[in-house]
Amino acid sequence: MLEANPLLFVPKCHPIVSLQPSSTLFLSKIKNPFPTSVSCSLPIKNFTITAAKRRQDPELEPPENNNPDDENTLLTEKGDEKEIDLGWLPTFPHVLTASMSNFLFGYHIGVMNGPIVSIAKELGFEGNSFLEGLVVSIFIGGAFIGSISCGSIVDKLGCRRTFQLDTIPLILGAIVSAQAHSLDEILFGRFLVGLGIGVNTVLVPIYISEVAPTKYRGLLGTFSQIGTCIGIISSLFLAIPSENDPHWWRTLLYIASVPGIVLALGMQFSVDSPRWLCKAGRIDDAKEVISNLWGPSKVNKAIEEFQSVIRNDGADLDSSWLELLEEPHSRVAFIGGSLFILQQLAGINGVLYFSSLTFRDVGITSGALASLFVGLTNFAGALCASYLMDKQGRQVLLIGSYLGMAVSMFVIASAISFPVDTEISSNLSILGTIMYIFSFAIGAGPVTGLIIPELSSSRTRGKILAFSFSVHWVFNFLVGLFFLELVRKIGIAPVYAGFGGVSLLAAAFAYYFIVETKGRSLEEIEISLEANYQDRKNL
Repeated sequence: MLEANPLLFVPKCHPIVSLQPSSTLFLSKIKNPFPTSVSCSLPIKNFTITAAKRRQDPELEPPENNNPDDENTLLTEKGDEKEIDLGWLPTFPHVLTASMSNFLFGYHIGVMNGPIVSIAKELGFEGNSFLEGLVVSIFIGGAFIGSISCGSIVDKLGCRRTFQLDTIPLILGAIVSAQAHSLDEILFGRFLVGLGIGVNTVLVPIYISEVAPTKYRGLLGTFSQIGTCIGIISSLFLAIPSENDPHWWRTLLYIASVPGIVLALGMQFSVDSPRWLCKAGRIDDAKEVISNLWGPSKVNKAIEEFQSVIRNDGADLDSSWLELLEEPHSRVAFIGGSLFILQQLAGINGVLYFSSLTFRDVGITSGALASLFVGLTNFAGALCASYLMDKQGRQVLLIGSYLGMAVSMFVIASAISFPVDTEISSNLSILGTIMYIFSFAIGAGPVTGLIIPELSSSRTRGKILAFSFSVHWVFNFLVGLFFLELVRKIGIAPVYAGFGGVSLLAAAFAYYFIVETKGRSLEEIEISLEANYQDRKNL
């Protein structure tokens, strides 16, 4: 995905996003054990977040859903004929527009990778590795500020207006960077871009989780990861002329402003979250959105669920950061922060840094070609995640993803530490790298950005996402800061083995702390969490 560059330390999540195909038809028929819409007066008692024993009492398992309208599949049957279910299609344009933010994120990940040498030469800091790294990674500081501030903004303005407001630093930052004639100007432009990226990483998972029908929330939720992958691959293709044209980097940065303009215009025609509209007192608008996106039959039950949650949480649009210290919000915030810490400590940025060197050992000397291999692998994994998310569930994908990452790291570490044959060792390293990136893309990347807003309450969703992604940016920076120093001191094999150990720890964390959310409405999940907390409080 990324060509080796010492200080190119960027997140691979999606926010999430974290990177859904619109044409995939699922030909199997899986019954969903949980109804897609449940009255708020009937909380699911087996929904719990705890590190206690994992096995559930069979009596608490929800009954099988025999309603064909609620089955978790993209095909329905009438007699002997199969009928394509396009229930996700009305929401698709709105999710696609929001995913343009992740395209921008991916584009900015890759756009500075190759041309940084030309930029350094033209702006007068060639050979200064510190300044080159600073130009590449300064947007992490902006992203941290953007993420932490987004929680309050989205509560007050809603996702749609916040998206449009956020395009200002994205467009302005790209133009300032493209026109830069000094180090200060390029740094300021990159900081503005980071500010916009930080806001978007929080916005996209909130928006998709709140506008997507319950039945397709997992499918549509992986659009953010797919968008990031496409953005990275696009930047790699567009950067090809920079090898012969030292000024091409300016064109690349001008191009980065175009998706921001498309996003601002597209959001003018997109809907706001029906949940936010209901909380803002715009009931009629919320009903219209639900009718258009989810179907007229869902309107009354959805509004009833929204209002029930609002009565419990409070009707004001803004929540306090101190509420994250109270149960059950503190537990969800802990899970969100922990997932991102484990994601970063599992070594995704380190693997991406060394991927081009690994490919070079087997004769692929072009850094751009190696990055393209990585990007396509990431894209293939994201497509698989979109197919499996609503079939296998979030927890299964997350556990399987981290186990695959652990095995991959141990394979590479063994190939480096015990080289039987140079060619065999190189091939094993390539295989391990591809396995690791694919495993990351089917779970650790997309699931992390999706599960946190699903577990968060309507009142604190913005704040919890803002906190979680802020933690993500901090550990993204710390891993980048110390990774090369660790490699120099103890070697790459022990570091990779450490990544494998963290991946195993992450799989165990997902097993004990993550509960399955597929097929459950956000309101059902919230009520279940609250009921679980009250039950534990009364013990």
